Amino acid sequence: MSKNKYIQPVLGLIVILLLIFFAVNLSNPKLQLYLVAGLGLGYTLTRSRYGFAGGIKRIYMRGEGSLSKALIVLLAITSVIFFAIQMKAVLGGAVPSFLAKEGDKIIPGTQNAYFISLATVIGGIIFGIGMMLAGGCGSGTLADFGEGQGRAFIAFIFFVIGSGPGFYALKIFEKTSVGKIGGRVYLPQYLGHWGALAFTLLLLLLLYILTLKYEDMRKKEGTYMDPKGDYEDIEKELAPNLKESKFFSYSTYHKLFVERWSFTIGSLMLAMFAIFVLVTTNKPWGVSSPLLTLNVGIFRHIIDFPQEMFGSYLDKVNKGLLNDGGTIRNIGLFFGCTVAFLLANRFKIDFDFKFKDAAYFALGGFMLGFGARFGQGCNVGAMYSAISSFSLSGWVFLISMSLGGIIGLKLFAGKVCVIGTLRKDQLKKLKK
Repeated sequence: MSKNKYIQPVLGLIVILLLIFFAVNLSNPKLQLYLVAGLGLGYTLTRSRYGFAGGIKRIYMRGEGSLSKALIVLLAITSVIFFAIQMKAVLGGAVPSFLAKEGDKIIPGTQNAYFISLATVIGGIIFGIGMMLAGGCGSGTLADFGEGQGRAFIAFIFFVIGSGPGFYALKIFEKTSVGKIGGRVYLPQYLGHWGALAFTLLLLLLLYILTLKYEDMRKKEGTYMDPKGDYEDIEKELAPNLKESKFFSYSTYHKLFVERWSFTIGSLMLAMFAIFVLVTTNKPWGVSSPLLTLNVGIFRHIIDFPQEMFGSYLDKVNKGLLNDGGTIRNIGLFFGCTVAFLLANRFKIDFDFKFKDAAYFALGGFMLGFGARFGQGCNVGAMYSAISSFSLSGWVFLISMSLGGIIGLKLFAGKVCVIGTLRKDQLKKLKK
């Protein structure tokens, strides 16, 4: 490595040291666990180039479902471990959070067994369209922001802005007669925990088979884009003639900190950290709720937030944003992505886009925030964590979000929605 190539890795180490100092000085030691989880999640998302939105974008635009299949594997692994954690809690006398009384033990994960209504569907569709406009989902926007992507910076700002109106609209909608139509379906209540696990794994297997069949169809049509060309040169394994035999060498450094992880490894690591979140906090991983807390914290002196609607968020703000576990985890996720790129000598502030594109990113970010809070969560909380926790609401949000994503791709294909799916050189070939 030349001297200038040492700058970013050194900065990465400095950021790590600052994060350690930050963690040590947090008001509550439990918050350190939130920070560690966030760092791990962020580092994994960046190192494996992983994203929930890409599970829809890649297969629609390229015809290949490598990321879609990895997401299915992620859901399967997490569901099996969550099953064991929930079973242990049930045997210890715990009950679902929505049935719990004061003093009751709560089954971890049941906090994401949401009430299914028209809001779930509408919120999911709006969120899905926003994903394509913003170029990423909830966790993806935060991750890309941490990597220095200017588009994600714009999308993040408007994600936070949109979360307040989305939550307000949900609370108004819930008071209407239409908003009361629906129900909460926690699968173990109807199928038992073994039945819920079998049902979930069966649906995931069906999705996996459908993905394989869709890939075969695109191959026959000649519209399949082989994922082998995805990796940039720096992400690839070093050529044999460049490898050094010594452990303390660039070859070892490249293997440990630069070489891209596969989507499969990404799934395994994300599952591990998602399980870490559930075990250490008794709640599943979520991203968008802390962004609403941030919204309230920023605008509370400008907007009069109704106590009956925003009470819990106002309480968090009054206690301090740095005392909120979800906010700390999101900070960790952001810096986990930054550290990953710095150590790989890849960090770059990128604002290389036109004003028109910025408008798309802003609209997409607003739709992400609005849709996430109107639908009671984003792709992480309302879909991934909900499905893994055996809530039917997760499947409804997944279908709605996917439908919204396809609508967004049909409306805006060839524009900003391809970001995160194709590299610039691949995009040029596609346009030709």
